[in-house]
Amino acid sequence: MKDIKFNWYKLATSMADIAFNEEGLAEMKIDGKLICLYKNGETVKACAAKCPHAAQSLTTGYVDVKGNIVCSLHQYKFNLESGKNVSGEGYFLKIYPIESRVDGIYIGL
Repeated sequence: MKDIKFNWYKLATSMADIAFNEEGLAEMKIDGKLICLYKNGETVKACAAKCPHAAQSLTTGYVDVKGNIVCSLHQYKFNLESGKNVSGEGYFLKIYPIESRVDGIYIGL
């Protein structure tokens, strides 16, 4: 992703400003796109908000111990680093870069 040019959007001033659920997931609309955010400690990851298989909201799922986001509908699993479908169905989840800056948390679209 280093050579790709992104438009950067501020998500929040801090993680406390994002309404994460008990699974550490949150959904936000940024520049017309629905984004799923995942918080693990002080790290935030971002992906498309809908499962590419059946368009279920990924915020109704969870992140497993291997760091894969799991869709609540059919339990398809996606790696939050690469977007690769690791449960074998062949789908791909769009992943977005996140940057923590002095003035807040940003996403590259």
